[in-house]
Amino acid sequence: MNKSLVAITGLGAIIALGWTVLTLSAQTAMEETRNDDAVAGQVLYQENCASCHGANLEGEPDWRSPKEDGTLPAPPHDETGHTWHHGEGLLFNYTKLGGKEALAQQGIDFNSGMPGFTEQLSDQQIWDILAYIKSTWPARQQELQATRSEAEILQKEANQ
Repeated sequence: MNKSLVAITGLGAIIALGWTVLTLSAQTAMEETRNDDAVAGQVLYQENCASCHGANLEGEPDWRSPKEDGTLPAPPHDETGHTWHHGEGLLFNYTKLGGKEALAQQGIDFNSGMPGFTEQLSDQQIWDILAYIKSTWPARQQELQATRSEAEILQKEANQ
């Protein structure tokens, strides 16, 4: 199997996870008491995410092609990437737990290069970073991403 096919298959699995049930940590963090702060999130993004995902959310070059170790380069978080294709629950878990663990909890074995930030960031700080990233997208991407987040919640409720 060539590297491009592996990358596409991996991305397809990640996209599919955008429609899965939220884990308990994401459910708790999505309570209506959240008060996301995109301004604080921008500072936190620069401190914790920009070294891989770029100061301007541009991602690493050739982000769709696997590296020699099989991991994918850090994708862009602007409208040119796929971040807006995923619901908030998946984005939160992927950031908090790291890609490999977030996917493993869904039964998917994927060699993600995304580290977890459980020890570095509070849940609210992760939500603030996500609020910043989302604030940079055009209205259409924000609307589509909100629809995916709603689908996650509906799926969670249907499975209860």
